[in-house]
Amino acid sequence: MTNPSPDSTPKPADDRGVRNLVQRVLAALVLIPLALGVAYAGGWLWAGLVTLVSVGLFLEWRGIVGQRPGWLAIGLVYALAALAASVLVRRDAEWGFAALIFILLIVWLTDIGGYAFGRTIGGPKLWPRVSPKKTWAGAIGGTVLSILVAVGFARYGFGNLLPLVLIAVVLTVLSQIGDLFESSVKRRFGVKDSGQIIPGHGGLLDRLDGYVFAVVAAAVIGFMRGGADGVGHGLMVW
Repeated sequence: MTNPSPDSTPKPADDRGVRNLVQRVLAALVLIPLALGVAYAGGWLWAGLVTLVSVGLFLEWRGIVGQRPGWLAIGLVYALAALAASVLVRRDAEWGFAALIFILLIVWLTDIGGYAFGRTIGGPKLWPRVSPKKTWAGAIGGTVLSILVAVGFARYGFGNLLPLVLIAVVLTVLSQIGDLFESSVKRRFGVKDSGQIIPGHGGLLDRLDGYVFAVVAAAVIGFMRGGADGVGHGLMVW
């Protein structure tokens, strides 16, 4: 009886990678429809969800930084900004849901593009000291997919093409900066994952770091143009 060749023997790391991918897909199949359903409902349901998530963000942040007052203050501002921005964007009765979906799609596709293009193309690292796996190819790929989101929204009458493309580029860049920011904080305190609340994904901070930066920027842009009741309109309609 011959021994199996080394190439045909499954590697533990490969098995872990497959299990992690399956967990990520299953979690996404549950969480994405839930998030979209609550976002569509809006009102107190959306406010309640983002309040719970923001509390979770702060608790995970505290778990990373310990009881260092300065870092705790940063985490509190981070969580409250995510809460306020998420509520303000959805508050717009006419454009709030469309604006929120626009932001979410950009964040999700930035992450997907970064993973797919980064793994497929590889190449120079984006910031190896902070996040060794992120590449320039992934950053560019995420930006391309985000621009396609803007093209799709404009194509179906949700805003004008050029402004939406510019906003998409701003939000995808900020989403990637948010990801790097959270990675730098974890690296500073020697933490791999912010938590284990989401199977295959880690903690809330691990999944929402890009969203926080993007939604806060979107809320600021929308508020400056549309006021507190017209954040979605101010973001989407130019």
